[in-house]
Amino acid sequence: MRIIFMGTPEFAVPALRALHEAGHKVVCVYTQPPRPAGRGKKLMPSPVQLEAERLGVPVRSPVSLRGVEAQAEFAELDADVAVVAAYGLILPQPVLDAPRHGCLNIHASLLPRWRGAAPIHRAVMAGDAETGVTIMQMEAGLDTGPMLHKARTPVGTKTTGELFAELGAMGAAAMVEVLADLAAFPPEVQDESQAIYAPKIDKAEAKIDWAQDAAAIERLARGLAPFPGAWFELGDERVKLLLAEVADASGAPGTVLDEDFTIACGFRAIRPLRLQRAGKPVLDRAEFLRGRPVASGTTLA
Repeated sequence: MRIIFMGTPEFAVPALRALHEAGHKVVCVYTQPPRPAGRGKKLMPSPVQLEAERLGVPVRSPVSLRGVEAQAEFAELDADVAVVAAYGLILPQPVLDAPRHGCLNIHASLLPRWRGAAPIHRAVMAGDAETGVTIMQMEAGLDTGPMLHKARTPVGTKTTGELFAELGAMGAAAMVEVLADLAAFPPEVQDESQAIYAPKIDKAEAKIDWAQDAAAIERLARGLAPFPGAWFELGDERVKLLLAEVADASGAPGTVLDEDFTIACGFRAIRPLRLQRAGKPVLDRAEFLRGRPVASGTTLA
Protein backbone atom coordinates (compact mmCIF):
# COMPACT_ATOMS: atom_id res chain seq x y z
CA MET A 1 0.00 0.00 0.00
CA ARG A 2 0.89 3.65 -0.42
CA ILE A 3 0.95 4.90 3.16
CA ILE A 4 1.19 8.30 4.81
CA PHE A 5 2.55 7.82 8.32
CA MET A 6 1.65 10.35 11.01
CA GLY A 7 3.33 10.13 14.42
CA THR A 8 5.72 11.90 16.75
CA PRO A 9 7.06 10.16 19.92
CA GLU A 10 9.06 6.99 20.45
CA PHE A 11 5.78 5.07 20.80
CA ALA A 12 5.16 5.51 17.06
CA VAL A 13 8.63 4.51 15.83
CA PRO A 14 8.07 0.70 15.85
CA ALA A 15 5.00 1.11 13.63
CA LEU A 16 6.85 3.21 11.06
CA ARG A 17 9.70 0.72 11.01
CA ALA A 18 7.35 -2.29 10.79
CA LEU A 19 5.34 -0.84 7.88
CA HIS A 20 8.54 -0.14 5.98
CA GLU A 21 9.87 -3.66 6.67
CA ALA A 22 6.55 -5.21 5.60
CA GLY A 23 7.10 -3.83 2.10
CA HIS A 24 4.59 -1.00 2.12
CA LYS A 25 5.50 2.23 0.35
CA VAL A 26 5.62 4.96 3.00
CA VAL A 27 5.34 7.97 0.71
CA CYS A 28 5.62 10.63 3.42
CA VAL A 29 5.90 11.03 7.18
CA TYR A 30 4.03 13.76 9.05
CA THR A 31 5.36 14.62 12.49
CA GLN A 32 5.46 17.48 14.98
CA PRO A 33 8.07 20.20 14.30
CA PRO A 34 11.41 20.06 16.15
CA ARG A 35 11.13 21.24 19.76
CA PRO A 36 13.70 22.82 22.13
CA ALA A 37 15.29 20.17 24.37
CA GLY A 38 18.19 19.73 26.75
CA ARG A 39 20.14 22.31 28.70
CA GLY A 40 20.94 24.35 25.62
CA LYS A 41 17.32 24.26 24.37
CA LYS A 42 18.57 23.13 20.99
CA LEU A 43 15.85 22.26 18.48
CA MET A 44 15.50 18.47 18.39
CA PRO A 45 13.59 16.55 15.73
CA SER A 46 11.00 14.05 16.93
CA PRO A 47 11.90 10.34 17.25
CA VAL A 48 9.65 9.64 14.26
CA GLN A 49 11.45 12.24 12.14
CA LEU A 50 14.82 10.68 13.01
CA GLU A 51 13.55 7.24 12.00
CA ALA A 52 12.02 8.57 8.78
CA GLU A 53 15.31 10.19 7.83
CA ARG A 54 17.12 6.93 8.56
CA LEU A 55 14.69 5.14 6.23
CA GLY A 56 14.97 7.82 3.56
CA VAL A 57 11.30 8.82 3.75
CA PRO A 58 10.29 12.47 3.10
CA VAL A 59 9.18 14.36 6.22
CA ARG A 60 6.64 17.15 6.66
CA SER A 61 6.07 19.07 9.90
CA PRO A 62 3.13 21.44 9.42
CA VAL A 63 2.01 23.47 12.42
CA SER A 64 -1.60 22.82 11.39
CA LEU A 65 -3.55 20.83 8.81
CA ARG A 66 -6.53 23.18 8.77
CA GLY A 67 -5.39 25.24 5.80
CA VAL A 68 -6.58 24.49 2.27
CA GLU A 69 -3.01 24.37 0.96
CA ALA A 70 -1.85 21.86 3.57
CA GLN A 71 -4.89 19.68 2.89
CA ALA A 72 -4.28 19.79 -0.86
CA GLU A 73 -0.64 18.75 -0.38
CA PHE A 74 -1.82 15.85 1.77
CA ALA A 75 -4.37 14.70 -0.84
CA GLU A 76 -1.80 14.94 -3.65
CA LEU A 77 0.20 12.13 -2.03
CA ASP A 78 -2.51 9.78 -3.38
CA ALA A 79 -2.29 7.43 -0.40
CA ASP A 80 -4.21 4.20 0.08
CA VAL A 81 -4.26 4.78 3.83
CA ALA A 82 -2.85 7.07 6.50
CA VAL A 83 -1.52 5.36 9.63
CA VAL A 84 -1.64 7.56 12.74
CA ALA A 85 0.15 6.89 16.03
CA ALA A 86 0.34 9.63 18.69
CA TYR A 87 0.70 12.34 16.05
CA GLY A 88 -0.43 15.29 18.17
CA LEU A 89 -2.56 17.29 15.72
CA ILE A 90 -6.30 17.26 15.08
CA LEU A 91 -7.04 15.86 11.60
CA PRO A 92 -9.74 17.87 9.80
CA GLN A 93 -12.38 16.02 7.79
CA PRO A 94 -10.72 16.65 4.39
CA VAL A 95 -7.57 14.96 5.70
CA LEU A 96 -9.54 12.04 7.17
CA ASP A 97 -11.29 11.56 3.83
CA ALA A 98 -8.27 11.92 1.51
CA PRO A 99 -6.72 8.39 1.58
CA ARG A 100 -8.71 5.66 -0.20
CA HIS A 101 -9.15 3.68 3.03
CA GLY A 102 -9.18 6.70 5.32
CA CYS A 103 -6.99 7.13 8.40
CA LEU A 104 -6.28 4.25 10.79
CA ASN A 105 -5.12 5.03 14.32
CA ILE A 106 -3.04 2.96 16.76
CA HIS A 107 -4.58 3.86 20.11
CA ALA A 108 -2.89 2.69 23.31
CA SER A 109 -5.97 1.39 25.13
CA LEU A 110 -8.76 -1.11 24.80
CA LEU A 111 -11.38 1.26 23.44
CA PRO A 112 -13.84 2.60 24.33
CA ARG A 113 -12.05 2.60 27.70
CA TRP A 114 -9.53 5.44 28.01
CA ARG A 115 -10.16 7.64 25.02
CA GLY A 116 -7.92 10.68 24.95
CA ALA A 117 -4.40 11.84 25.66
CA ALA A 118 -3.08 9.69 28.53
CA PRO A 119 -4.55 6.18 28.17
CA ILE A 120 -1.52 4.27 29.49
CA HIS A 121 -1.07 6.45 32.57
CA ARG A 122 -4.78 6.24 33.38
CA ALA A 123 -4.99 2.47 32.98
CA VAL A 124 -2.12 1.95 35.44
CA MET A 125 -3.35 4.55 37.93
CA ALA A 126 -6.87 3.07 37.88
CA GLY A 127 -5.58 -0.42 38.61
CA ASP A 128 -6.81 -1.97 35.34
CA ALA A 129 -6.00 -5.68 35.11
CA GLU A 130 -5.25 -5.43 31.41
CA THR A 131 -4.65 -2.89 28.69
CA GLY A 132 -3.65 -3.05 25.04
CA VAL A 133 -3.93 -1.38 21.67
CA THR A 134 -6.87 -0.76 19.38
CA ILE A 135 -6.66 -0.24 15.64
CA MET A 136 -9.50 2.12 14.81
CA GLN A 137 -10.91 3.99 11.83
CA MET A 138 -10.56 7.67 12.60
CA GLU A 139 -13.49 10.07 12.47
CA ALA A 140 -14.09 13.62 13.68
CA GLY A 141 -14.74 12.63 17.33
CA LEU A 142 -11.95 12.00 19.84
CA ASP A 143 -11.11 8.28 19.55
CA THR A 144 -14.73 7.49 18.77
CA GLY A 145 -14.33 5.69 15.43
CA PRO A 146 -15.11 2.06 14.60
CA MET A 147 -12.65 -0.54 15.91
CA LEU A 148 -10.93 -3.01 13.58
CA HIS A 149 -8.63 -4.98 15.87
CA LYS A 150 -7.47 -5.24 19.49
CA ALA A 151 -4.40 -6.73 21.12
CA ARG A 152 -4.26 -7.23 24.91
CA THR A 153 -1.64 -7.50 27.65
CA PRO A 154 -1.84 -7.77 31.45
CA VAL A 155 -0.82 -4.68 33.40
CA GLY A 156 0.49 -6.51 36.48
CA THR A 157 3.22 -4.43 38.13
CA LYS A 158 4.37 -2.72 34.93
CA THR A 159 5.12 0.99 34.89
CA THR A 160 3.77 3.38 32.27
CA GLY A 161 7.25 3.49 30.73
CA GLU A 162 7.37 -0.29 30.38
CA LEU A 163 3.88 -0.39 28.87
CA PHE A 164 4.73 2.49 26.54
CA ALA A 165 7.45 0.34 24.95
CA GLU A 166 5.38 -2.86 24.97
CA LEU A 167 2.28 -1.27 23.46
CA GLY A 168 4.34 0.50 20.81
CA ALA A 169 5.58 -2.88 19.59
CA MET A 170 2.12 -4.45 19.88
CA GLY A 171 0.55 -1.60 17.92
CA ALA A 172 3.10 -1.98 15.15
CA ALA A 173 2.40 -5.70 14.81
CA ALA A 174 -1.37 -5.18 14.95
CA MET A 175 -1.30 -2.52 12.23
CA VAL A 176 0.81 -4.69 9.92
CA GLU A 177 -1.67 -7.53 10.48
CA VAL A 178 -4.66 -5.34 9.64
CA LEU A 179 -3.12 -3.85 6.50
CA ALA A 180 -2.20 -7.30 5.23
CA ASP A 181 -5.92 -8.05 4.79
CA LEU A 182 -8.24 -5.13 5.55
CA ALA A 183 -11.32 -7.10 4.51
CA ALA A 184 -10.67 -9.60 7.32
CA PHE A 185 -11.19 -6.89 9.96
CA PRO A 186 -14.76 -5.58 9.73
CA PRO A 187 -15.31 -2.40 11.76
CA GLU A 188 -17.09 -2.65 15.13
CA VAL A 189 -18.94 0.36 16.51
CA GLN A 190 -17.81 1.43 19.97
CA ASP A 191 -20.20 1.01 22.89
CA GLU A 192 -20.68 4.58 24.12
CA SER A 193 -21.96 3.37 27.50
CA GLN A 194 -18.48 1.94 28.21
CA ALA A 195 -16.54 5.05 27.18
CA ILE A 196 -14.10 6.59 29.67
CA TYR A 197 -11.97 9.66 28.98
CA ALA A 198 -8.22 9.74 29.73
CA PRO A 199 -7.30 13.41 30.20
CA LYS A 200 -3.72 14.67 30.14
CA ILE A 201 -1.87 14.32 33.42
CA ASP A 202 -2.18 17.52 35.41
CA LYS A 203 0.91 18.61 37.34
CA ALA A 204 -1.12 18.74 40.54
CA GLU A 205 -1.87 15.01 40.27
CA ALA A 206 1.80 14.12 40.58
CA LYS A 207 2.18 15.31 44.20
CA ILE A 208 1.62 12.37 46.54
CA ASP A 209 -1.21 12.71 49.05
CA TRP A 210 -0.17 10.45 51.94
CA ALA A 211 -3.79 10.34 53.15
CA GLN A 212 -4.60 8.15 50.19
CA ASP A 213 -4.71 4.36 50.35
CA ALA A 214 -1.26 2.75 49.99
CA ALA A 215 -2.41 0.74 46.95
CA ALA A 216 -3.50 3.94 45.19
CA ILE A 217 -0.13 5.58 45.91
CA GLU A 218 1.71 2.50 44.61
CA ARG A 219 -0.32 2.70 41.38
CA LEU A 220 0.29 6.45 41.13
CA ALA A 221 4.05 5.85 41.33
CA ARG A 222 3.94 3.24 38.53
CA GLY A 223 1.47 5.25 36.49
CA LEU A 224 3.64 8.36 36.46
CA ALA A 225 6.97 6.56 35.98
CA PRO A 226 9.21 7.64 34.39
CA PHE A 227 7.41 10.89 33.52
CA PRO A 228 6.30 13.17 35.05
CA GLY A 229 7.00 11.18 38.23
CA ALA A 230 4.97 11.09 41.45
CA TRP A 231 6.76 13.18 44.07
CA PHE A 232 6.92 14.18 47.70
CA GLU A 233 8.94 16.63 49.78
CA LEU A 234 11.71 15.41 52.08
CA GLY A 235 12.70 18.49 54.03
CA ASP A 236 13.35 21.17 51.42
CA GLU A 237 14.02 18.62 48.68
CA ARG A 238 11.62 17.24 46.07
CA VAL A 239 11.95 13.48 45.55
CA LYS A 240 10.28 11.38 42.84
CA LEU A 241 8.83 8.01 43.82
CA LEU A 242 9.08 5.82 40.70
CA LEU A 243 8.34 2.38 42.16
CA ALA A 244 7.05 1.15 45.51
CA GLU A 245 5.49 -1.82 47.25
CA VAL A 246 2.59 -1.93 49.68
CA ALA A 247 3.58 -2.77 53.27
CA ASP A 248 1.40 -4.07 56.08
CA ALA A 249 2.03 -1.26 58.56
CA SER A 250 0.21 1.81 59.81
CA GLY A 251 0.74 5.23 61.35
CA ALA A 252 0.05 8.91 60.78
CA PRO A 253 -0.05 9.51 57.00
CA GLY A 254 3.31 10.71 55.66
CA THR A 255 5.29 9.47 58.66
CA VAL A 256 8.43 7.38 58.16
CA LEU A 257 7.85 4.30 60.32
CA ASP A 258 11.26 2.62 60.37
CA GLU A 259 14.85 2.73 59.16
CA ASP A 260 13.77 0.86 56.00
CA PHE A 261 11.86 3.97 54.86
CA THR A 262 8.39 2.48 55.26
CA ILE A 263 5.92 5.38 54.92
CA ALA A 264 2.46 5.39 56.47
CA CYS A 265 -0.51 6.14 54.22
CA GLY A 266 -4.20 6.65 54.86
CA PHE A 267 -4.55 2.87 54.89
CA ARG A 268 -1.51 0.62 55.28
CA ALA A 269 1.90 1.87 54.11
CA ILE A 270 4.30 1.88 51.17
CA ARG A 271 7.97 1.05 50.94
CA PRO A 272 9.86 2.83 48.13
CA LEU A 273 11.77 0.68 45.67
CA ARG A 274 13.04 3.30 43.23
CA LEU A 275 13.54 7.02 43.90
CA GLN A 276 15.11 10.06 42.29
CA ARG A 277 16.27 13.32 43.82
CA ALA A 278 15.97 16.43 41.64
CA GLY A 279 18.70 16.46 39.02
CA LYS A 280 20.12 13.12 40.23
CA PRO A 281 20.08 9.57 38.83
CA VAL A 282 17.40 7.03 39.74
CA LEU A 283 18.41 4.94 42.78
CA ASP A 284 17.02 1.90 44.55
CA ARG A 285 16.02 2.37 48.17
CA ALA A 286 19.28 1.07 49.68
CA GLU A 287 21.38 3.39 47.51
CA PHE A 288 19.09 6.32 48.26
CA LEU A 289 19.33 5.81 52.03
CA ARG A 290 23.08 5.27 51.89
CA GLY A 291 23.48 8.78 50.55
CA ARG A 292 21.16 10.33 53.13
CA PRO A 293 19.44 8.16 55.78
CA VAL A 294 15.87 9.13 56.72
CA ALA A 295 15.16 8.80 60.43
CA SER A 296 12.12 7.00 61.75
CA GLY A 297 9.50 9.57 62.76
CA THR A 298 10.32 11.96 59.90
CA THR A 299 7.19 13.55 58.40
CA LEU A 300 7.03 13.88 54.63
CA ALA A 301 5.06 16.58 52.82
